[in-house]
Amino acid sequence: MGVLRGKTAVVTGGSRGIGRAIVERLAHDGASVVFNYAQSTEAAAEVVRAVEEAGGSVHGVQLDLAQRGAPERLMEIAGERFGGLDVLVNNAALNCSVVPLAETEEDVFDRAMAVNAKAAFLTIRYAARHMRDDGRIITISTLNTVRPAPQNAPYAASKGAIEQLTAVAAQELGPRGITANSVSPGATDTDLLRGTNSAESLEMAVAMTPLRRLGRPSDVADVVGFLAGPDGRWVTGQNIRATGGIG
Repeated sequence: MGVLRGKTAVVTGGSRGIGRAIVERLAHDGASVVFNYAQSTEAAAEVVRAVEEAGGSVHGVQLDLAQRGAPERLMEIAGERFGGLDVLVNNAALNCSVVPLAETEEDVFDRAMAVNAKAAFLTIRYAARHMRDDGRIITISTLNTVRPAPQNAPYAASKGAIEQLTAVAAQELGPRGITANSVSPGATDTDLLRGTNSAESLEMAVAMTPLRRLGRPSDVADVVGFLAGPDGRWVTGQNIRATGGIG
């Protein structure tokens, strides 16, 4: 514990699943963490309680990142509360309904791009302007950008967009010592995964994974922790697949 002591981190979508694991990992490493949540008030309170009981510093903010000005406001709150910005983790994502491309409604696409892509663009833009030198930008993407799944077009398209935003940030911000990388999880055992997939499809995912299990949120959070810390200083512009070997 302590490699991020004195650093401030922002994690979007930090109340559940992978986001919660990332908040807890960065706080464990010593960062003061600000995270947002859209609706999960009880879950967010539980994250704050768990982190504070472990001796960490954390602040949850209820903000819907699809709303105008919300991404920038989240970043501003981190600066106001903890005095600056050193680590940005874009994790918040809308997991769209599984429907064929021909039947996908325009407003579903628009919402996916607003939450998954535009909000990340705005937080990365804010970081480009205000992040302290030697900072870290980390984007949570998905294996679906390299292994496209049918009936998942808006989600995959939005994640592909943020991978490119992150790659551009790596090129532009490198002279300031700021790294920017994407992490692409495979099937990760969260309430969201189990709520949107049948038992048979989860068994198939395990069978396709060389390590023969679903990922855990902590598996992804540990990769983020590496990239956020001093040991990740020479890694930038990369997409790291935290998939258990798929892809």
